[in-house]
Amino acid sequence: MYDYAIRFEQDDSAPGVAVFCRDLPELNSYGDDKVHAIGEAVDAIESTLSLYVDQRREIPAASQAQPGERVIHLPAVTVAKIALWNEMVRRDMRKADLCRLLGIAQTQGDRLVDFLHNTKMEAMENALSALGLRLSVNIEAA
Repeated sequence: MYDYAIRFEQDDSAPGVAVFCRDLPELNSYGDDKVHAIGEAVDAIESTLSLYVDQRREIPAASQAQPGERVIHLPAVTVAKIALWNEMVRRDMRKADLCRLLGIAQTQGDRLVDFLHNTKMEAMENALSALGLRLSVNIEAA
């Protein structure tokens, strides 16, 4: 659902590889080569997701990869944050509303939807549960 496909573009006049994502048009990243670019892709996606939070916009689901694209699998905590944020947007909730609901400090609430901050899965499960959602994890071959 949130495994975004990226594409690479190489400019012959400059070294390195540019990275783009159809589903997240605000994303742009760069790597010395494709391997480096893939390594930077998760950070680039999480930074882009932060823009959606700043703009109070729902985060789009990923579409099917097209030929030549590479799928990036996000960490489980990032997917949980996307689910939490999107549910908050659907309910027209602000971070302060979530903090009141959970009985937590503003800084703790901010971190629950901060894609650049590492959050414990336990905290994400609690927040999702307070909104009537349950986190489910599937294991599949890589």
